[in-house]
Amino acid sequence: MSFSPVFAGQRFAVLGLGKAGLPAARSLRAMGAEVFVWDDSAPAREAAAGFDVKLPREIGLKLDALVLSPGIPHLLPIPHKEAIWAWAKGVPILTDAELLYRAVRGSGSKARFAGITGTNGKSTTTALLAHILKVAGIPHAAGANLGPAALSLPILPDDGVYVLEMSSYMLERLQTLKFDVAALLNLSPDHLDRHGGMAGYAAAKREIFARQDEGCLAVVGVDDALSITMADELAARDVPLLRISGYDMQGLTAPALPGLHNAQNAAAAVAMARYFDVDWEKIAEGLVTYPGLPHRQQLVAEREGVKFINDSKATNADAAARAMGCYDEFVWIAGGVGKAGGIEALRPYFKRAKKAFFIGQDGRDFAGTFGAAGDYVGALAAAVPAAFHAARVMNIATVLFSPAAASFDQFANFEARGEAFAALARGEAV
Repeated sequence: MSFSPVFAGQRFAVLGLGKAGLPAARSLRAMGAEVFVWDDSAPAREAAAGFDVKLPREIGLKLDALVLSPGIPHLLPIPHKEAIWAWAKGVPILTDAELLYRAVRGSGSKARFAGITGTNGKSTTTALLAHILKVAGIPHAAGANLGPAALSLPILPDDGVYVLEMSSYMLERLQTLKFDVAALLNLSPDHLDRHGGMAGYAAAKREIFARQDEGCLAVVGVDDALSITMADELAARDVPLLRISGYDMQGLTAPALPGLHNAQNAAAAVAMARYFDVDWEKIAEGLVTYPGLPHRQQLVAEREGVKFINDSKATNADAAARAMGCYDEFVWIAGGVGKAGGIEALRPYFKRAKKAFFIGQDGRDFAGTFGAAGDYVGALAAAVPAAFHAARVMNIATVLFSPAAASFDQFANFEARGEAFAALARGEAV
């Protein structure tokens, strides 16, 4: 990575030294900044060798910003003490995507920015757009909430494109970043404790369109009511608006992306690629050759005629509904830490799940909602062989692991949960 001293003379405190924080600290220092770091975890602090490790309030010098890792609250539900201190002192609280934008512009590059958000589908759409740009030969870098931390991405030339997956946690900590093209894929209740309710969550998502002007493009999925409302609100601005739907693909197909929801993801990627003048031939090639992402309706094993589908990324009911709608019948494995409403919203799909096995913290509640064909078995290691047996006995070709819940009761993250499912599906011990 080629650095220029764009942050020379500036001071930053980086709080949270995980996936985003430590790379941000290293990049800021490489670009000339004075950097102080802190993490509430002692092992994480020990990993920050060579940095001045201090709580922001103990630095005793004027700071240009507090770079707060996305998972650390600065407002709700309970703000971190250092965030409270920063607010009181007038220190801006930023995410590293904001600093990437400043670094790119400070270096003189006119590279453009594409931002993608939504309750579900962000990673798929980000990866697909990056893949299409690769096929088209356009210099690009993808990251932020997906893949590399934003500030660890290289400085691109003027014709380059940054493709950034933006969570609501990141979007609420932007100041100057302007996305040349931005997409909101869908909107359903999620992270409500962090944003103080649905209105706050929607407001955070809307930030992806902030600072856009008449040369930009706003892309909004209109396959759900809340996003339709968002599109209607955005239509009053002097910024071009494109409404997209899964029904818009008109024969363009992405074999690795089943279901109407993925058709909408593809439609968003296509619209954004067209904004960057990618021709239709390259777009079609990119769709056909896109390999898909792990843990998103991923076929991980096939045994005795039964296919095992790993959809561990479905951490809420809305995401699970998208997978369940792709199969006429299946044996379902779900559970974990449920979101508000549990799986009540999935009732229209229950008839497709001929048998269900539930796990985790809220698995018993899920089983109660599902009814007689659902069993609480506690652990994934029990659910997978039970589901395999049921599928064979009932002559059902698919075991679908789409949890409709978060993973942190039993696993470090959805990736670890999906990997455990894949191993069990292959008949391996975990």
